[in-house]
Amino acid sequence: MTTNQNSAPVTPTPAPETPLRPEAEVLAQARRRSRRSFIGLGLAGLAGLGGWKWLISQPDDSGIPHPLRQALDANGRLSQAYFKETRLAPEFARSRAKDPRVNGRIGLAEELDPAAWRLRVQGYGAGKTQEFTLADIQALPKVEMTTELKCIEGWSIVVHWAGARLSDFLARYPLATRSGRPADPLNPPADLAPYVGMQTPDEKYYVGLDIASALHPQTLLCYEMNGAPLTAAHGAPLRLVTPLKYGIKHLKRIGTIAFADTRPKDYWAELGYDWNAGH
Repeated sequence: MTTNQNSAPVTPTPAPETPLRPEAEVLAQARRRSRRSFIGLGLAGLAGLGGWKWLISQPDDSGIPHPLRQALDANGRLSQAYFKETRLAPEFARSRAKDPRVNGRIGLAEELDPAAWRLRVQGYGAGKTQEFTLADIQALPKVEMTTELKCIEGWSIVVHWAGARLSDFLARYPLATRSGRPADPLNPPADLAPYVGMQTPDEKYYVGLDIASALHPQTLLCYEMNGAPLTAAHGAPLRLVTPLKYGIKHLKRIGTIAFADTRPKDYWAELGYDWNAGH
């Protein structure tokens, strides 16, 4: 707006309003857009269906189509490359800990007398099998940690665990080497077994770990959860906890441990999941 000392302000002329479009024209344009969207979605659906049919038509590799197996193997290689003995899973305030849901009862169907339970460990190579009581495990240094239990189903929960490091067990009982040398994770002996397998007492559930994951400082032979002894549903009297792996590796009710030169069998890997199961 412009003014001078001797004249009144000049008010700008408002711009003319855009005329409304006829209703018929608006509806016609909406119909055209709807048809284009419908055709686009239909083509995308057909492409997705064709891709799925192609995928399931591919030869199986360890129980799943080969392209998916390649993707899982790539994830496994990435997980292994990212793994370090010094890389720790995040820990949380103990006040955040909650009881996890009971997820999976395979290997837990039979009644078990905790007093009669024994952990059987097959020494590497020609080593004999030794048996251990829960008291033997509890005599090792007790380690407590509050970490996140992650499930492949997509949920997670913070849990407080207590038990003995598997590395401390194998230092006290050197069953993972042919020579009987302790399994020092910082200075691994040349004859250290590359893999370890674990099974429930009934042998119906089983997992395999590479030895580096087994000797990780957060991998526990766990006998307490959230300040109380394990319940039967959560793996009493002893379970595996390894927080850099998904829950499918956290074997409940450990019955036997054995060492191997090749990858041990793994329940979920046999059904097509990633053997490493790291995150």
